[in-house]
Amino acid sequence: MKKLFILVVSLFVSSSNSQNEFQQFIAYVNSLQNQIQKNAAVDSFIVYARTRGIPFITGDSANFIYRGNVNSVSIAGDFNGWNPNWNMINLPQTNFWYYSRVFESDARLDYKFVINGNNWILDPENPKQVMGGFGPNSELAMPLYVQPWEINYRENIPHGTVINKTIFSVNVNTTYQLRIYLPPGYDSTSSRRYPTVYFQDGFEYISLGYAVNVIDNLLDSNKIEPVIAIFVRPNNRNDEYAGSKRNQYRLFFVNELVPYIDSNFNTIKQASKRLVIGDSFGGNISAIISYNHPEVIGLCGLHSGAFWPNNYEIFNQIINGPYKNIKWCSIWGSYEGSLATNMRNFRNFLLNNNYQLIWKERPEGHSWGLWRATIDDMLIFFFPYEPTSLEKQNDFLESYQLFQNYPNPFNSSTVISWKTLNSGWQTIKLYDVLGREVETIVDGYYQAGKHSTFFIINSTLPSGVYFYRLQSGNFSSIKKMIFMR
Repeated sequence: MKKLFILVVSLFVSSSNSQNEFQQFIAYVNSLQNQIQKNAAVDSFIVYARTRGIPFITGDSANFIYRGNVNSVSIAGDFNGWNPNWNMINLPQTNFWYYSRVFESDARLDYKFVINGNNWILDPENPKQVMGGFGPNSELAMPLYVQPWEINYRENIPHGTVINKTIFSVNVNTTYQLRIYLPPGYDSTSSRRYPTVYFQDGFEYISLGYAVNVIDNLLDSNKIEPVIAIFVRPNNRNDEYAGSKRNQYRLFFVNELVPYIDSNFNTIKQASKRLVIGDSFGGNISAIISYNHPEVIGLCGLHSGAFWPNNYEIFNQIINGPYKNIKWCSIWGSYEGSLATNMRNFRNFLLNNNYQLIWKERPEGHSWGLWRATIDDMLIFFFPYEPTSLEKQNDFLESYQLFQNYPNPFNSSTVISWKTLNSGWQTIKLYDVLGREVETIVDGYYQAGKHSTFFIINSTLPSGVYFYRLQSGNFSSIKKMIFMR
C-alpha cells in the first residue's frame, strides 16, 4: 500500500502538465487489472487529494470526487441552475465517482451532491461551506478567488452597537422588526451627523452577509466614513418586495421608516447620504423605492436585482422614464442565467444615459457567498473615507498622489482617484505590461484638489496586468491594476 501511494503521488509530482494530473490518475487506475490494486490506488489518491483540497483542482478544471457504495451521484449547484443533471462517473471496479469541469480561475460557486437521485448532501470531503437562505452549501473556490477578509469578526478593533427596535406601519398595517447599527463612538448628544444605509432582508444581511462585521472592519481600516445602518426584516418578502404589497411597502419606507430614523438618530437628512441595498427581490424593491423617491433615497445598491416581477415593472419604468438623480451600484453573478442578462442590459442603459454607476459581474451564482463578499464594494463606492482636517494637514507634503484603483482586480469598470496641489492639465494613461500605451483615461484641465473618474476598460482588451500613469506638471506616478474578464 505504501509503495502504491508513493507511485500515485509520483504521477502528480512528475507531471509536466498540471491540467492533466487528474486524467493521468484515472488512466492509471483503468490500466490496473486487479480490483484490489484499483481500490488501493484510489485510497492513495484520496489521501493525496486531501492535502491539496477537494474538489481537486488541476489547472482550470475542478474535479469533483465522491467515495461510496451508491447507485448514482450527481451534482447540483450555481453552475447548472441547481438542476442535478451533472452525473458523476463511476471508476470501474471501485466505489470512486468523479466529474470534471472547467471554470474561471477566480470562480466561486455553491453546490451539493445528490445521492441515488433524491438524497441531497454536502460534499463530505470539502470542509468549505457557505450558508445560504436554505442552509449550508459546499463551496467551490478556484485558485484565484480571494476570500473576503472583511466578513470576519476581529476582536481587537472598535465595534459598533446594534440595538433592536420595532416600528408599526400604517401603510402596510403591520409591525416591522429593525436592527440598527450605530458606529463606534456614536453619541446621541453630539452635533455629528451620519449617512444612513438601509438593508432589505436586513436580518439575513447580518446573519448570512456578516454586514456588521463588514462595517466594523471597513471603519477600522479607514475605507469608509462612519454610517448608521438600518436592517429591516420583512414579514412577507415576496408580497412586500415584488407582489401585491410592494407599493404599500414603498410608502412605509419613505413616509414612515426614514422619518422615524431621522427623528431618533443623528442622521444626515439628504437623499445623497441615504443608501438602500437589497438582494434579489430586495434589489427589486430597492430600485422601486429609489426611482420613485429620489428626493428621499438617492443611492441604490443592487445585489443580483431580480427585476422580473410584474412583467419587469421597475426595469421598464426606469428605462422608459425620465432621468432621476440616483447613484447606482450593481453587482451580480455570471452564473445567474437570465438575471445576469437583465443586469447587463440594465447596466448598459445606465451607462448610456449618464447615470453614475459602478458595477461588477463575478463568476458566481445567486448566493450569499457573492453578496457578502461585495457589501464592501458598495459601501466604499457610496461612502468613501475622507481624511480629517488634521490628517489633511499631515498629508500636505504628499499633496500629489495617485491612489490605487478600486475595485482591484476588476472585470469591467473601476474607480481611479488622484490628488494634485496645483491646478493644471492632467493626464492618466493606461499601459500594458510591455509599456505600450493602450488608451487615455484622463486628459484635461483640473483644479487643485482630489478627483475621481469612473474608468470602463475597452472590452477588446485581454485579461491581465496593466499600469496607469498620472502626469501633472512635473509630477508623475504609476500604479498597477488587474483586469479579469
